[in-house]
Amino acid sequence: MTLTERIESFAELGRILRNSLKGIETEYSSALEKLINKQQLRNPWFTPENVRTALNSIAGELTHEYLKKWTDNYPTLDSEISPTNVGVVMAGNIPLAGFHDFLSVLITGSNIIAKTSSQDPDLIVFIGNILIEINSGFREKMTFTDGLMKDFDAVIATGSNNSSRYFEYYFGKYPHIIRRNRNSIAIIEGDETSDELKLLGSDIFTYFGLGCRSVSKVFVPEGYDVAGMASNWEQYCWMTGHNKYANNYDYNKAIYLVNREEFLDTGYLLMKESGNLGSPVSVLYYEHFKTLDDAWEKAEEDKDKIQCIVSRERVPFGSAQSPRLWDYADGIDTLEFLLKKNSARIL
Repeated sequence: MTLTERIESFAELGRILRNSLKGIETEYSSALEKLINKQQLRNPWFTPENVRTALNSIAGELTHEYLKKWTDNYPTLDSEISPTNVGVVMAGNIPLAGFHDFLSVLITGSNIIAKTSSQDPDLIVFIGNILIEINSGFREKMTFTDGLMKDFDAVIATGSNNSSRYFEYYFGKYPHIIRRNRNSIAIIEGDETSDELKLLGSDIFTYFGLGCRSVSKVFVPEGYDVAGMASNWEQYCWMTGHNKYANNYDYNKAIYLVNREEFLDTGYLLMKESGNLGSPVSVLYYEHFKTLDDAWEKAEEDKDKIQCIVSRERVPFGSAQSPRLWDYADGIDTLEFLLKKNSARIL
C-alpha cells in the first residue's frame, strides 16, 4: 500500500465521520450514534457530548490537505519499507486517546498491535473496521487485544506515572516511547477579553478536565480578579449534575473545609492557589506572578511536566482540546521515531 493510498483512506475515514456526526445519512450513521450513546454505560465520564467532541476533533484533522501537509515533512514516508509490528498501549482517560498513535503507525506503513483500554475498548475498533471497509489492505495491518500484546518490535505506551514504571520494566528492552502524566496550563496576561476567557473555559472543562491537554492551572498577575475570571464559565454549572464529577466536587470541598484551607467556590468549580500543576477533578489551581516573564520562566522550569500552554503566545484560547496532526504528545515526534526504527532496520 502506497503513502498516497494510506492518505486517501484516512481522508475518506474523515469524510465519513464528519458526515455521520453532522447527521448526513451514511451507512455508518446509525451504528455510530448507538456507539456514542452507549459509551457512558461502560464509562460514565464518556458522555455523548464528550465522545462527539473527540470524534469531531479527529474528523476535522482527517482531510487530504492536513494529512498531506503533515506527511510532507517526512520524505522517507513515501519510500518502500519493511513493515514492522508496533505495540500500542492505549490510554482511556478521554475518548479515543490512542487515535493519534493508531494513525501514526498505519500512516508509516507499519502494523499496529493495539492494547485497548478497558475504559475505552469500542471506539477505536469501530474506526478500525471502517478503515478496513475503505481499504481492505488495512485488515492485515491492525490487531486489537484487551490482553497481553505479543510479537511486537517496538512499543508506544501511554499511562500514569505509576503505570510507566511497569512499562519501563516490561518494554524497556524494545525501542519505545513511554508517556507519563502531564498537565496543561494557561498564562493570563490580565487584559484578556470576556470572549477569550470564555474560550479558556472549554480548555478547562472539556472532558471534565481529565485530558492531558486540559488546563489544570492558570497563572495570573498579582491582584488579578480570579472570581471575575470564573464568572465567564457559568455555562459549565451543569457539571455538578454529573454524578462522578459531583462526587469529586463534594469530596474536595469537604477536604478543604476540614483542613481550613482557603479556596474559591463557584458552585461547580473549586479554585485554589497552589504551586502544584496537576489539580484534582473539579479543582482549578491558580498562581500569581509579578511579571509575565516570571510566569514563562516557571513554565520553562516545569516543561517536562506540561503538555501544552494556553496563552496568546502559544496554544490559542479554546483550542487546547483540538490538537493538530503535528502536535505530538510530550513533544516526541512519533513519526520520526517510527521512521528511524524502520530505516535503521533495528526493529
